[in-house]
Amino acid sequence: MNKLVMNFLVTEGYVDAAEKFQMESGTEPDIDLATITDRMAVKKAVQCGNVEDAIEKVNDLNPEILDTNPQLFFHLQQQRFIELIRNGKVEEALEFAQEELAPRGEENQSFLEELERTVALLAFEDVSNCPVGGLLDISQRLKTASEVNAAILTSQSREKDPKLPSLLKMLLWAQNQLDEKAVYPRINDLSTAMLEDPAV
Repeated sequence: MNKLVMNFLVTEGYVDAAEKFQMESGTEPDIDLATITDRMAVKKAVQCGNVEDAIEKVNDLNPEILDTNPQLFFHLQQQRFIELIRNGKVEEALEFAQEELAPRGEENQSFLEELERTVALLAFEDVSNCPVGGLLDISQRLKTASEVNAAILTSQSREKDPKLPSLLKMLLWAQNQLDEKAVYPRINDLSTAMLEDPAV
């Protein structure tokens, strides 16, 4: 169980928590914790809207990440465009879309659809209440940051998703399957992981 917790902390980038958990449990991480700091700096830059800084940091870590992942690079450029609109730099955003995003949309049909949806932000004065206003939500930044984090982990030959959430989903699925066939002690509250007797 300790290895699963450590895997979660390392994959999600909780360096301080991983260090404390290592001291308290004696569980060694299977990666140098110092390498997490660079990855988290990239993720934080995206989460804060500093996309240019994030791209620079990714290239410092491994320039092949963006070279071999055009979808990730497009999403970072798309996020950069969104940040320009968020900051009221409409003319700069339009110029950026023409110079950087449009050529990528011409290369790939799926990029074109995303690009059209994103550029639609320019058509509205009140972008917060437009049909594509969700692109300005913090959740869009988090989605892009998560994609960057996964790409960096993959480039380091690491799993991009922690094991613990997948195992918990598998546990719930298995319990649902068993519910139809048998009576058994089950875990109803994942936070305590206490087995509950069905007879009680």
